[in-house]
Amino acid sequence: MLAIVNEVRNLGVFVAYDVVKGVDNTKYLPQLEEEIRRAVEEARRSLSLETLKDHPIIRAYRDFYWRVLGIDPTKQRPAQEALLRRVLRGEPLPRINPVVDAGNAASVKYMVPIGLYDVAKIRGGPLRIRMSRKGEVFHPIGGSPMELEDQIVLAADGQILHIYPYRDSVETKIEEGTRDVLVVVAGVAGVGEERLVQTAKYLLGLLSLLGGVPAGEITLA
Repeated sequence: MLAIVNEVRNLGVFVAYDVVKGVDNTKYLPQLEEEIRRAVEEARRSLSLETLKDHPIIRAYRDFYWRVLGIDPTKQRPAQEALLRRVLRGEPLPRINPVVDAGNAASVKYMVPIGLYDVAKIRGGPLRIRMSRKGEVFHPIGGSPMELEDQIVLAADGQILHIYPYRDSVETKIEEGTRDVLVVVAGVAGVGEERLVQTAKYLLGLLSLLGGVPAGEITLA
């Protein structure tokens, strides 16, 4: 279902992914609230703001930002680091909807970025992680359309779902009416495949609390 072109794979990019079908994204359940609370408390017990940047997993994504993306990670932080810094400052995780909040809890617990996409909004064609093409336009959540230039993207034909590994498109965002969810856990060099698989398993377990059923096995690409 999802493939990574060699040009991008050679940069250290890999993912774990699956589709979860039949979620009810309209209400919060006590079991999910408890799992979110546990993930936040665990992060606060085991990590600190002062040393977070030196954690090997956080360091791997920071290095990817510098080396591959040419982005200063102190100015635009990796998504999971931004979430972790928020909870380590004593703030709650942002609340969007049950599916997105479950993804944020998994991201905090395993310290890796996760993309969630409404399958019904993907227009079709094979999913590829590739370099953007000249003239392609991305419509980010919470931002203005932007023309892409040599960026790593997750795309279905010409529809751009994601700039890797940090920004999702409004076109495929998770909303209250979402039923089927594509889960993509984003890896970079220095992060083990098993961490991505464990992250996906944990998140699929959370989504099962919302009635979600995995469409297949978690796949590494």
